[in-house]
Amino acid sequence: MPVLATLGTVVAPSHAEADLARLDSVRDVIRRERPSIIVNAAALTNVDRSERAPDLAYRLNDVAPGAMAAEARAIGAVFVHYSTDYVFDGSRTTPYTEADEPRPINVYGASKLAGERRVAESGGSYLILRTSWVYSRAGAGFVATILRQLGQPGELRVVADQTGSPTWSRALALKTTALLRGLTYGGDIVLSDALRGVYHLGGAGVASRVEIVNEIIAALVEGGRSAETIHERLVIPVPASEFDAAAPRPRFSALSNARIEHRFGIALDPWRVDLRRMLAAD
Repeated sequence: MPVLATLGTVVAPSHAEADLARLDSVRDVIRRERPSIIVNAAALTNVDRSERAPDLAYRLNDVAPGAMAAEARAIGAVFVHYSTDYVFDGSRTTPYTEADEPRPINVYGASKLAGERRVAESGGSYLILRTSWVYSRAGAGFVATILRQLGQPGELRVVADQTGSPTWSRALALKTTALLRGLTYGGDIVLSDALRGVYHLGGAGVASRVEIVNEIIAALVEGGRSAETIHERLVIPVPASEFDAAAPRPRFSALSNARIEHRFGIALDPWRVDLRRMLAAD
């Protein structure tokens, strides 16, 4: 997260230096650097792999965050931990709030929820930020995959029966930085007991995966790409069951940002706005 550098010196250890599967390596880095803020964006986020390797999922998503939170408390650091909309079962039809009871339906969601609870039980100063459907231009995420596939011939089958809050990774980093800057007084970060806890921070609004693809297509066409070039006519909505994934996904997991906006004045822009910003960025 380069944007965090606006808050001060950022130490971003490599996987070799701080491997979540080797807790001693993580503890060593924290004890050596003694940061005032620890932002944990690391996790096993592959939902299907988590289902197939639950021991690994719990080690990385549950045990490791708990260990980091304990180290943060020991040195008086604020611990910021990202969690997920997948702690919910998807039975709602309106965005989830922090007051809604988590009921994960897959190992990934269950391991992340267990990690949340370990962080809270650490007794330190912490913020747990649940986010949803994080994307960027690169990598193996949904939006990056769609951007690659739109330039290829053949059918593009897109899940139509899952809804969430698409979140641009850069926007999430910027808002996290703004949140922490607002807690800084006289060079120190101050997080009162009343402000500690769980907050939702996802792209504003809700969208199905088909709606995301249609918005990408519309933005590309408006930007000069021809509909024929991106094979718009070959986008086919299908049910999630057609993909026979190892892990079930919530049908609806959009998040309400009302609490974080009320307490900190922090809100992400509508998902369509951020998606188009990402597409326009170099």
